Amino acid sequence: MCIFCKIINGEIPSKKIYEDEDIVAILDISQATKGHTLVLPKKHFANILEIEDYEYLKVMDRVKDLASVITKTFNASGVNILNNCGETAGQTVMHFHVHIIPRYENTDVKIEFTSHEYNLDEIQKEILKSLKQN
Repeated sequence: MCIFCKIINGEIPSKKIYEDEDIVAILDISQATKGHTLVLPKKHFANILEIEDYEYLKVMDRVKDLASVITKTFNASGVNILNNCGETAGQTVMHFHVHIIPRYENTDVKIEFTSHEYNLDEIQKEILKSLKQN
């Protein structure tokens, strides 16, 4: 059983800020910024590629509401909504979850992407081909 399932089942303590029959929101034990929260479905799905659409929409609806409350509560000037899918992308707990990371100034945390040179026409062609096959 994964650590988030254990938290949901009450086997491991957490700092819950929201709970209903389908969703739990907890403070991340490693606060990237003040108010950093994780929102997760109670039903186990490994990642965004496996979660059922209905469950995903419920989670994201709650993410939006909680992001608004957290941003206002701590007077944050912005917020990052983040999901890591797979170990390569930084997912460390294989239970779908969404991070709400309030942002205060450019000095709190850095989330940066490295730019690479790719042929955008070729990438577009490959994706459109895959979409047609689905």
